[in-house]
Amino acid sequence: MISYNININYWRFALAIVVVTFIPNLSVAKQSKIDGLKMNVIDQCWRLNPEWRMNRPQLATCSIGYTGKMTNNTGKDLVHYEVIDPSDDPISPKPGTLRYGASVIQSKVWITFQKDMHIKLERPLLISSFTTIDGRGVNVDIAENACLMIFKATNVIIHNIRLHHCKPQAPGVVMGPEGKVIPLGHVDGDAIRLVTASKIWIDHNTLYNCQDGLLDVTRGSTDVTISNNWFRNQDKVMLLGHDDGYIRDQNMKVTLVYNHFGPNCNQRMPRIRHGYAHVVNNLYLGWVQYAIGGSMRPSLKSEANLFIAPTKGSKEVTWRKNSHGNGDAWKFYSLKDAFENGASFTMTKGGHVPKPNYNEEQRFSVVNVKYVRLLTRSSGVLRCTATSLC
Repeated sequence: MISYNININYWRFALAIVVVTFIPNLSVAKQSKIDGLKMNVIDQCWRLNPEWRMNRPQLATCSIGYTGKMTNNTGKDLVHYEVIDPSDDPISPKPGTLRYGASVIQSKVWITFQKDMHIKLERPLLISSFTTIDGRGVNVDIAENACLMIFKATNVIIHNIRLHHCKPQAPGVVMGPEGKVIPLGHVDGDAIRLVTASKIWIDHNTLYNCQDGLLDVTRGSTDVTISNNWFRNQDKVMLLGHDDGYIRDQNMKVTLVYNHFGPNCNQRMPRIRHGYAHVVNNLYLGWVQYAIGGSMRPSLKSEANLFIAPTKGSKEVTWRKNSHGNGDAWKFYSLKDAFENGASFTMTKGGHVPKPNYNEEQRFSVVNVKYVRLLTRSSGVLRCTATSLC
């Protein structure tokens, strides 16, 4: 077990920032990295601490946006579990495998990896509540077959994992999120799919080349923060809201912050139905059909994002599905965004920009859009070695 004092760590971090900032003769690259860290409130919280490996659960205090702080994933009853075996048995997982830690252990669990691993899941991995999958310090790929599902679970962190080439799965049985074998219907081939999940934090992952989409938030899922990820090489990137008829998604609240979209992304960054999304300080490196779209009266506040239009094709950021006679019922607003290469954002006429109404532990400061390239420079999986900071 790991015990720690937040106040002590705060001063360690503050000292680290002072020491690093004033070291003379830093290279331009290193100074840029430090400057980006200082503006990225998530990364600033832990990446400047040279002892982060000894205090991994500190990460849970660094989340922002609708997840709030993930401190329910820590505590004296936390189980520290190390994956030592990349194999997978979807029905009877062996101790030491990822599925055993994520689906079988019925406790708060912090999962790390002994070494670099390429994991080919035989069936979708259903993640239990109060589970953290922490890939920092090694290279972990989950690829080339089934991928991740957060099904009726809460308080889940997925951090520093590469997810790619995920494939559809036929109906079958699989170890469920409560350690019981359950039937599972057809799965489309998403990298990460949330189904009736809440308080979920997806941070510093790299996602690409999946059969369906990269990230779906569906069937009443809410209180989600998607941060510092790199989404690339994908047609349908992100879906928020199950379908036009699923009205429970009206309560969905999602924060997208510090993500890098592109190159080679076509659409859905995100596509939102019914609910609310705060899209802030992200970099959009082109699109084909559109960047942000929606239907069924969604609300979206786009704030201080950098939209770089493609050289050819649509320059318009937004798309609206005109269905069920809703007309111009979408609340799509742009505030302090920047547009390059002819990009444009069609806002809803009249009305007011919907506020995210964050509480104290969710709130964060929006960074000036001129720094978005710097903020998103470290998006995706981090390279953390034994002798250097992440």
